[in-house]
Amino acid sequence: MSYVDEVLAMVVAKNPAQPEFHQAVKEVLESLRVVIEENEEEYRRDALLERLVTPERIVMFRVPWVDDKGQVQVNNGFRVQFNSAIGPYKGGLRFHPSVNLGIIKFLGFEQVFKNSLTGLPIGGGKGGSDFDPKGKSDREVMAFCQSFMTELCKHIGADTDVPAGDIGVGGREIGYLFGQYKRIRNLYEGVLTGKGLTYGGSLARTEATGYGLLYLTKEMLKCNGKDIKDKIIAVSGAGNVATYAIQKAQQLGAKPVTCSDSTGWIFDPEGIDVDLLKEVKEVKRARLTEYAAKRPSAQYHEGRGVWSVKCDVALPCATQNELGLEDAKMLVKNGCFAVAEGANMPTTLEATEYLQQQGILFCPGKASNAGGVATSALEMSQNSERLSWTFEEVDNKLQGIMVNIFHSIDNASKKYGMEGNYVAGANIAGFQKVADAMKAQGIV
Repeated sequence: MSYVDEVLAMVVAKNPAQPEFHQAVKEVLESLRVVIEENEEEYRRDALLERLVTPERIVMFRVPWVDDKGQVQVNNGFRVQFNSAIGPYKGGLRFHPSVNLGIIKFLGFEQVFKNSLTGLPIGGGKGGSDFDPKGKSDREVMAFCQSFMTELCKHIGADTDVPAGDIGVGGREIGYLFGQYKRIRNLYEGVLTGKGLTYGGSLARTEATGYGLLYLTKEMLKCNGKDIKDKIIAVSGAGNVATYAIQKAQQLGAKPVTCSDSTGWIFDPEGIDVDLLKEVKEVKRARLTEYAAKRPSAQYHEGRGVWSVKCDVALPCATQNELGLEDAKMLVKNGCFAVAEGANMPTTLEATEYLQQQGILFCPGKASNAGGVATSALEMSQNSERLSWTFEEVDNKLQGIMVNIFHSIDNASKKYGMEGNYVAGANIAGFQKVADAMKAQGIV
């Protein structure tokens, strides 16, 4: 049995009932086979892969809080500090009922390679809770966040672990979390990113993941002889990533025609109205039915269906495994020629393989959605220097980082004889930097 196969079997045996984590590890290690086989004896001796797939630290804790009726509620809290070989742990916090240890481990593992690809000195981590902020009052959200941070603050710091937002954790939640950290630790430091502009946040951070997705997609198309201008784009999600991906796509001359939330989706053949989408989702925190009610050209559909729309480019920006094999077949049938992931692992393994077999340009999330964490690292730099850069400065740096990421993964795929396989290229380029750092630091 090869070293890769041994480690894959070990991961499944030692991490039962964690399918998302198994999937993430398999996707990475399978595409690293060619690199690992070149160094198999050395890597096996040093148990490099076993160390790579095992988090350095896992913190799990209970989060008791009191709701508006005076009832005590209890949620589970998690922080997985996966790998610090190239810098302090960096990765978001997710508040969603689906959160469990396996999902946080998969996200943390992906984050290691994503952060490596940015070229910035940040390691990989992830955290969150099965708390659902939807339908909760501001006071209830504050009560939960303060309880959550009361425990988490023991394990994070500006040079140790710097969380950010993710699904369910926006500016409101980051503010409550930061306030509690500062109160308990008596430190005003850049311990969280995605902060408000009045207390250490970075301009362009809100837009960064969506904008970065489009900067990389534009470069990928350009390097394959295509122009993003006038292309029809299908987008899933209606949160931060989707909203600003839609906005940047329009600025680049493309036409995004869909978005979705947990209950349904919108098809707007005239192009999504970003201002209306922001009003519905960011201000009112309402369902997309309100978008359709105010936009005569929009059609609202219950359930799933974004990928059934005829498009040139698909940008899955919602959640993991939202784009399955049947969805991929519909995209190909309808003429889609490029898919770039805005969420973390939104495409199943079967769908990814099918899209690649059909010659679709496919960029994995660890590369194409790295703009958020890259700008978080830029926020960390500004906090350390007690400076605030202009929107244009941050946006220009972000654009440069995303273009460099594409060329890194493109070059890696070509070097190992897999030209056009950007999944393999992303994994190889991300892995080599982390592996070199781990080897240099000894058996730790």
